[in-house]
This record gives sequence, C-alpha cells and structure tokens, in this order.
Amino acid sequence: QVQLVESGGGLVQAGGSLRLSCAASGRTFSSYTMGWFRQAPGKEREFVAAISWIGGDINYAESVNGRFTISRVNARNTVSLQMNSLKPEDTAVYYCAARQRSDTATMWTQYDFWGQGTQVTVSS
Repeated sequence: QVQLVESGGGLVQAGGSLRLSCAASGRTFSSYTMGWFRQAPGKEREFVAAISWIGGDINYAESVNGRFTISRVNARNTVSLQMNSLKPEDTAVYYCAARQRSDTATMWTQYDFWGQGTQVTVSS
C-alpha cells in the first residue's frame, strides 16, 4: 500500500514555472513506477510523465516534452514534476500515481495508487 500527497500547485502566468512534489508513504516506494497525470474540467484524465523505479526509464506526453521534467529521490520517497514555459492549456488538476510494475505506462487505468490532486492554473 502506498499513500501519495501532492503539493506545489498554484496560479502562474503563461511562460512561468511551477514545481510539483509528491510525497509517498511506504517502505517499498523505490519499487514503484511513478507517474503524473492531469485532468481539466470536462476532459479525460491524461498522461503527463512517468519515471521507472530507478529512474532509468522516463516517458513524457508529447504536449509537455521539452517543457516538463520528472525526477525522483527514492531515499526521500518523493517524485517531482518541474514545469517550465507553462501554457494556459496546462491548466488542470495534477495527480501523482504509483504503479506496481517496472514499465512507464501511459494509461491512468494502469496505475494502482493515487494522490488527491493539486490544482495548477495558468493565466494568459
């Protein structure tokens, strides 16, 4: 069992940056693939980024590639999402998720544990 708590959301102007963090409980954090997803009002939850348990495999959605960076520190049970060059279309609730497999899956149904989400709003 893993419990996830996101932080770092907020309001930022277009072109700005935010850093999201996800704190995980549980001794086996290092054995989970970690992912970030987002969901805007009226839209499906969509994949943003994922990182394998030792960080050797990283995957980004095309819409954020080159602007967002996912990282993890297993010793601190944390995973982060650095978001640069933010756009209004990045506005959504961002969720941290954990997957009990080694591959960086992109479908939200493939993740086993979820945080409560943090709001990110990008103004134009």
